[in-house]
Amino acid sequence: MPLTSTSMPAPMPPGAPPKLVRPEKLRIGDVLVQQRLISQEQLKQTLELQRKTGKKVGRLLIETGIITEELLANGLARQLRIPFVNLKTFPFRVDVVRLLSEAAARRFRALVLEDKGDTLLVALGDPLDLFAFDELTRLLKRTVTIAAVPESQLALAFDRLYRRTEEISGLARALEKDLGDTVDFGELTATVGIEGAPVVRLLQSLFEDAIQVGASDVHIEPQEADLQIRVRVDGILQTQTLADKRIGAALAQRLKLMAGLDISEKRLPQDGRFSVRLKEHTIDVRLSTLPTMYGESAVMRLLNQGAGMRRLGTIGMPDAMLKRFREVLGRSAGLVLVTGPTGSGKTTTLYAALAEINAAELKVITVEDPVEYRLPGITQVQVNEKIDLTFARVLRATLRQDPDVILVGEMRDAETAEIGLRAAITGHLVLSTLHTRDAISTPFRLLDMGVPPFMVATSLQAVIAQRLVRLNCLECTEPQDPTPQEQSWLAAMLNNPDTDTPVLAQRGQGCSACNGTGYSGRQGIYELLEMDAVLTQAASRSDPATFMKLARERMKGYTLAHHALALVREGRTSLAEALRIGFDVDDQD
Repeated sequence: MPLTSTSMPAPMPPGAPPKLVRPEKLRIGDVLVQQRLISQEQLKQTLELQRKTGKKVGRLLIETGIITEELLANGLARQLRIPFVNLKTFPFRVDVVRLLSEAAARRFRALVLEDKGDTLLVALGDPLDLFAFDELTRLLKRTVTIAAVPESQLALAFDRLYRRTEEISGLARALEKDLGDTVDFGELTATVGIEGAPVVRLLQSLFEDAIQVGASDVHIEPQEADLQIRVRVDGILQTQTLADKRIGAALAQRLKLMAGLDISEKRLPQDGRFSVRLKEHTIDVRLSTLPTMYGESAVMRLLNQGAGMRRLGTIGMPDAMLKRFREVLGRSAGLVLVTGPTGSGKTTTLYAALAEINAAELKVITVEDPVEYRLPGITQVQVNEKIDLTFARVLRATLRQDPDVILVGEMRDAETAEIGLRAAITGHLVLSTLHTRDAISTPFRLLDMGVPPFMVATSLQAVIAQRLVRLNCLECTEPQDPTPQEQSWLAAMLNNPDTDTPVLAQRGQGCSACNGTGYSGRQGIYELLEMDAVLTQAASRSDPATFMKLARERMKGYTLAHHALALVREGRTSLAEALRIGFDVDDQD
């Protein structure tokens, strides 16, 4: 990718070596005045503010809104006759970037962009920093030319490109050395409890890296030859590092201590939770351990308490469906189910619904395992199977608390489902989740659990099925030609491919902003099935064929697949992502 600048040096003869010039010692304020990016009066005011605060002139100009980071970097690039680089779209090569260590990169606010053989092009946060220039030349042992970049882009690039990999790998090696050739579990238990021990610092770095990249889960998986550590970002697992498998026991022990679990029990699965404070964030961690052939596997679900509660209007539900869903939530009684696989955003939808209907005149009680988010004004109860505080037991007690609205975290068994349905029949609005592939199959999942047909028919009001699809990266999205498989799916989805508006598909090509994936962020796709008299009658007769035929007619054009297609039309996701969700087109039309 060629580098461009608003002002570049005069062309050099072909084959001539680049003119390598050490940055001039200039005052940034004078440069900006000279280029008429700020006035002399603005510079004078900023210099007075600098004397009071001690901050750099460039930072003060940005903080006071006099100039933007992009204008500042562009101005310096023109003055110094160096390239200006947009790091959001720059095609980084990891091997080139890591010619400079992470510690040095963060210290001097520098990134190696290109290796030109005898010279290296380096992005520098402050192109006028002569000390940084000299130190980079010494560390890299090559001739250095510099490029100007916006400071905030540089900070984000550090987090994307380095990912604390060096730090995590170094701590893993330190832990290996600390453990030695053999592991004494008595000594190990004592070591992992010491704050500041390598195992503690390693976990701290893992959590910081996971939050930095927006991961939802961290997986620590012992293999035959090594320990694999992976993080899930936008629903897809990415390998963070591979380490000596001996450190897996130390990590599992430390995590159990943090979650208050039995560290002596390695033969049975255990579940727990704890909180960690990372800079300005408090993270709730749900821990699950599982004995495997090569040691204990640990999976941690990360919940950021500072992320804020989503509102129904912001979760991506289509306007027409959102209107109908709000009408359902306005009813005084009945069962509303949100369905989908694990990790499809069901809890987010339920909490958004609670936030929508929560009011001073309503008594709202939730029964959860675990309580994921704290909601003001709502009574929340956490299930504890160890002391026989089950969903069914808590739900029975909840009905004696005179609630108006009850949220049941999950209908896991027939007993819980039946109690929830009875509560819906007797005048309570009950919200819950269930694991089904779509909305149409939900009533029959309840019947399969052993719930009487009349209870399903008389209490079930509506079912929302949902998935999460990855969104195209805004920085690298380009038009794409559909593959034969994608063309077949489009043809099946469109009523008449010859007359319907053609779908102009787009897809992210992969860049530094999306870590090469082509995707950044996720959004829910939804379908809503409302029960009416005809559907209720079919469900009460336990007649799956009739029920599914009637339900498909009512949902025609408004299924999960059609919502995904709408996002493809808008260029927000790709055809490959729509197909990855695994839709059966015959069931969608």
